[in-house]
Amino acid sequence: MRPRDDGTATVEFVWLTLLLLVPFVYILVAVFDTQRASYGVSTASRSAARAFLQASDPATGEKRARLAARVALDDQGLDAASIRITCLPAPGECLQPGSSVRVVVRATQPLPLTPSALGSQLGGVTVDSTHTEPYGTFREER
Repeated sequence: MRPRDDGTATVEFVWLTLLLLVPFVYILVAVFDTQRASYGVSTASRSAARAFLQASDPATGEKRARLAARVALDDQGLDAASIRITCLPAPGECLQPGSSVRVVVRATQPLPLTPSALGSQLGGVTVDSTHTEPYGTFREER
């Protein structure tokens, strides 16, 4: 007499769903979080460079650039990000014809659903963006 197989398809389907679908959904959420962070730092660096060039002096430009970057980062939910602003070709030549400003924004996006009890060093994906915006050759020096 053969053993009956009634009902095993349902059990197999549930186990396969758990074993295959759950990791797939986790990876998908992690990719979407990383993409959101990437978009946030890209928008922040571009906005900061443009805000810097609209200022009347370098000190005001740096404040405006950091504020513009912070708004873009907060919009995407990125709290801890580093913002580095550099004037090219030399730091003393900001807002002069032929100069440009380079903004580098870097953030680390933690992996989703990681418990905070295990610490912040558990893992994450670091994303960064560099944007260089020219001041313009034919503009007036500020």
